[in-house]
Amino acid sequence: MSALPKHIEEIHPSLWRANQLARQVGRVVPTGYDNLSTELPGGGWPVGALTELLLQQPGIGEMRLLQPALTQVSKRPIVLIKPPHEPSGHGLHHIGIPIEKLLLLKTETSADTLWSAEQVLKAGTCGAVLMWQQHMRADALRRLSLASQSAETMLFILRPLAVQQDASPAALRIGLRPSTRGVMIDIVKRKGPLGTEPFEVVLKHSPILFSEHGRMTRQPTKVARKLTPLPIPVSVLDDDA
Repeated sequence: MSALPKHIEEIHPSLWRANQLARQVGRVVPTGYDNLSTELPGGGWPVGALTELLLQQPGIGEMRLLQPALTQVSKRPIVLIKPPHEPSGHGLHHIGIPIEKLLLLKTETSADTLWSAEQVLKAGTCGAVLMWQQHMRADALRRLSLASQSAETMLFILRPLAVQQDASPAALRIGLRPSTRGVMIDIVKRKGPLGTEPFEVVLKHSPILFSEHGRMTRQPTKVARKLTPLPIPVSVLDDDA
């Protein structure tokens, strides 16, 4: 009989001690921010798992936080489902997210939003899915969590910070609050020890923000066009497209 390993976590990659960060079994995408990556299992955003971003309010820098990761997976479509505001193609271009790879889905009901996200995940043709939703039932979150596990896709659900006390099947939950130089991060849930004190992630500003008159004098360009909304994710469901 072979001897037991010296450290119990060596028995299987999915085991870890409660005071350790889990060793991510699946693939991760680097966050682009060293102090954030060191706090996440595997050192990045998980692929094939549900991540919740809990926002104090929309528009506090969540897209700039995700920009390094979205850029890395932008060879495949990036799907935005029911964002609270009309996305700015000009702003997304300036932070390095190629708008030609973005698909905007507008849904009427929560059921339509859930269905759309599930179909995109099942298709497995997208690099990332970002879905904004105020209220979600536990069974809906479980359905998305299960759908994400069979997809090589990053799934982010953006919800209000007020729901952080609610139970969730998400592999990773992060609270975001605005700060002077970027966002304050609270690790609400991860595979490993609870997060310690909140910490700041310094975000890169969009170049347009450095000009006092840039928004008034800048002429419309091709990158300033609006994203074209799709009623249902038809194009991303066709593997032959």
